[in-house]
Amino acid sequence: MKDQIPMASSLVKLRRNLRAAERNVHGLWQILKAVVSTDHPLLAHLIPIRRCNLACTYCNEFDDFSKPVPTEQMLRRVDLLGDLGTSVVTISGGEPLLHPQLDDIIHRMRKRRIVSGLITNGYLLTADRIQRLNRAGLEWLQISIDNVNPDEVSKKSLKVLDRKLQLLAEHADFHVNINSVVGGGVSHPQDALTIGRRALELGFSSTVGIIHDDSGQVQPLNDEERRVYHEMKGLEKRSFTRVNAFQDNIALGRPNQWRCRAGARYLYICEDGLVHYCSQQRGYPGIPLEKYTIADLRREFHTEKPCAPHCTVSCVHQVSVLDAWRAPQRPAPASEPASGLVHIE
Repeated sequence: MKDQIPMASSLVKLRRNLRAAERNVHGLWQILKAVVSTDHPLLAHLIPIRRCNLACTYCNEFDDFSKPVPTEQMLRRVDLLGDLGTSVVTISGGEPLLHPQLDDIIHRMRKRRIVSGLITNGYLLTADRIQRLNRAGLEWLQISIDNVNPDEVSKKSLKVLDRKLQLLAEHADFHVNINSVVGGGVSHPQDALTIGRRALELGFSSTVGIIHDDSGQVQPLNDEERRVYHEMKGLEKRSFTRVNAFQDNIALGRPNQWRCRAGARYLYICEDGLVHYCSQQRGYPGIPLEKYTIADLRREFHTEKPCAPHCTVSCVHQVSVLDAWRAPQRPAPASEPASGLVHIE
C-alpha cells in the first residue's frame, strides 16, 4: 500500500508554499475581522448535491438519487454568502465531486475573496481532477478515512484510497487534511493511527473525530478507543484546526458548556438553499438564504441552542470558540420555540 512516497515537483512545492502563505495572511485577517465584529458568518457549509456514490451506514447526509443543484443557483448562493461577509465556505454533500460544475462554484468563491474548502470521500479524484481544483483556486480539502480495510459500515478505507492520497501528494497545490475516526461502528480503533501516520508521511495534516453510531448517538469511548484517541491527538500538532476540550469531554461522555453560535457564525445551507443550524439540526431556522439578513445573524448569535451540551459538530465548536468570551445567550423567543429544532438521525 505504501511502497514509495510520491514526490511533488519543485514547481508544485513552490505553488503549495505560496498558497499556504496567502492562506495564512488571509486567515489572520479574518480572525481580526471576527474579533472586531460579530455581524458576519465565519464558516458556511454549502451543499451542491445530496447524492453520494457511497452509502456509509452511520451517515445521514446523503441519498442515491438527487440531481445537482443548478450551477446558477449555486453561484447565486456563493454571492449571497459573500454579501453577508462570510469568511470561509466549505463545500460538502453528498459527494460534491458529483456536481458537474464544481470548479465554477469554487472559482466564484475565489473571486469573492472567500476561503474555499472541500470535503470529499476521495473516490473520484484523479491527477487531472486535482489539477482542475488547483486552477479553480481551492484552498483546502479534507477526506475522512474510516478504516484500513473496507467493511459493512464504511468503504472509505485506506486500502482503497491510498492511491488517491498519493495523487494529492504529487499534484495538489492546496492544503490536505486526512480525518480518521474512533467510536460507534468502528471495528478496529487502532486503524486511526495507521491512517494518521500515513497522512503525515505524505505531508498532510491529520485529525481525529469521534463518530456516532448507526442510531445517530455518540457513546463514551472504551479504554482502547480512548488510548487511540489520545495518541491521535498527539499527531495533530500539524493540524490547522484544533479545539480539543470539546472532543475530550465527548470521549468521556460528558456534556460541554459553551455558547453555540450556529445560525450566526456558522451556517449550513442545504441543497434547497435553506439556512439551518448544522447538518444534525436541519429544520431551524429554515430561512431561505436570499432572505437571511444581519438581523437573523444577530438573533441566532444570542439564541441558546438546547442541543449544544452534547453537540459533536466540530466545525461549530471551532468557530464558536472565538466568541466564548462575550455575549451571553438566552432561550429562543416565545414565538420561535426551541421545540422547532428537528434532529436528523
